[in-house]
Amino acid sequence: MTKRIWQRILHNKASLAGFVLVMFFALVALLAPVLAPSHTADPYQVPQSSYDITPQPPSAQHLFGTTEQQYDLYYGVVWGTRLAFKIGITVTFFAFLIGLLLGSAAAYFGGKIDEIIMRLTDVVFAVPSLVLAMVIAAMLGPDLHNMMIALTAVAWPSYARLVRGDVLSVKERDFVTASKALGARGPRLLLKHILPNSIYPSVVVASLDIGYIVLTAASLSFLGLGAQPGTADWGQLIAMARNWVLGNGTNTFAYWYTVVAPGSAIFLFVLGWNLLGDGFRDILDPRQG
Repeated sequence: MTKRIWQRILHNKASLAGFVLVMFFALVALLAPVLAPSHTADPYQVPQSSYDITPQPPSAQHLFGTTEQQYDLYYGVVWGTRLAFKIGITVTFFAFLIGLLLGSAAAYFGGKIDEIIMRLTDVVFAVPSLVLAMVIAAMLGPDLHNMMIALTAVAWPSYARLVRGDVLSVKERDFVTASKALGARGPRLLLKHILPNSIYPSVVVASLDIGYIVLTAASLSFLGLGAQPGTADWGQLIAMARNWVLGNGTNTFAYWYTVVAPGSAIFLFVLGWNLLGDGFRDILDPRQG
């Protein structure tokens, strides 16, 4: 199976490009302490050279320039990569786990359990995910961990519905009927025979969701509902650039670097995960041959 996956990735230009991008960011995140050494107890706190309000262009001291109040963009982008992986993988993992447990329980047991869980997902789906995440984050208070809780709370229903549908389909197949005839029952039947054949579509969605989660987290930070000012968070870096997007009145592109550096990081990170997710879809979909 592993050999087949690698062959598919290497022969698909889009998935290969996604894999290269994700591996590049993974390498940056892994080498963050070397690429941008921290001199504080909290490595996610961006160094600040002064309190001057005007951003400064790229230089030997600040490779990507600085934001307002002189936060180093290079440091913020490098350590923001590690934070992006932390947010994306953590939120996706817990959302996937919650959705897997609730969706499989709803499909397998049916009845009132199915009704309660599905109506709960309907409630979450009734509100746009970004708006609901904003409300939950605002109620919990602006904080990085609270933001991750809010994102998890709005992300799990999609997995629950997807898993439920796949379990309902798989549980009616002949090999499950045969397993029942041989004495497989309860959790053993679900965990050994049904779920392993039901989770592939959810794995594809999870690989796509990592990029989406990071993009949504950046949106919340930009709105002041995520990372605090001075945190190595791409959304927070763009928030500190919002007053300089239109330049200085005479030159529209005078402060281009304040947006280009974190904006490019977000764009390429999300693009990489999307391309890689499409590759996984082609690999794990049996209809692709």
